[in-house]
Amino acid sequence: MINENLHKKPVALDRQKHRNLKLDRNARDMTRSKGLNAFFIAAGEFAEACKDYPIVWVPAGQDPKGKAQVAPIAVFGLTAGQNLCIDAADRWRVRYVPAMLRTYPFAMARTTETELLLCIDEEWVGLSEETGEPLFKADGSPTELILGVQQQLEQLEGDIERTRRYGEMLVEKKLLREMQFDATMPDGNKIHVNGFLTIDDEQMTKLSDAELLELAKTGLLGMIHAHQISLSNMNRLAEWQLERAAAEAPMPDINKPIGNA
Repeated sequence: MINENLHKKPVALDRQKHRNLKLDRNARDMTRSKGLNAFFIAAGEFAEACKDYPIVWVPAGQDPKGKAQVAPIAVFGLTAGQNLCIDAADRWRVRYVPAMLRTYPFAMARTTETELLLCIDEEWVGLSEETGEPLFKADGSPTELILGVQQQLEQLEGDIERTRRYGEMLVEKKLLREMQFDATMPDGNKIHVNGFLTIDDEQMTKLSDAELLELAKTGLLGMIHAHQISLSNMNRLAEWQLERAAAEAPMPDINKPIGNA
């Protein structure tokens, strides 16, 4: 899946055009990640992601038949363009990083319902013809690096499709509701975060035993529980926001006279 906030110049990986291209695994540029205040995660990531991030859903347009769609996201920050999960040294301060970020600069593009195309972001700073691991062998065949990435992304695409179906179930059963997160910081400032969807606990209690069994068998019930556990991480984000605000506050002028003396 191509993410427009991450993949700025995605192109199909071509054995002729990219014959001499290399990937430097040591290259680091967190500029784009630092500007992400949330990012998509797939169903298979919930169990690990819920330990580090709040997981919520957001509206994701409509399918070809006009049905509303939703997508799950891991929340990184409480305001636009803010990633509190990356520290001042440009390192992730959480243990789990979403799969699509880990496989960057590669991505899959779906050309038909059954065909996928491996792509690469040509703007990634770690790509060159001088440094790193080659993407293709001398005969033009893909290296183990590319074969491994392709396998990872194909598995991820399958998980993404499963996630879409779970979203459809949540919408059909009306199990999502709008939610706002409010917090009062020690300095008295208030934080309000809205625009996301959470599980409607009241609607959950109205499900029949057969419906609950269906959710359990499909794996969706486990995702719901992981989501509910994850919401406590909102408080940690609020604490990190306060830390960042304090770190970015201007230092007092030590040469300025105090009082009227």
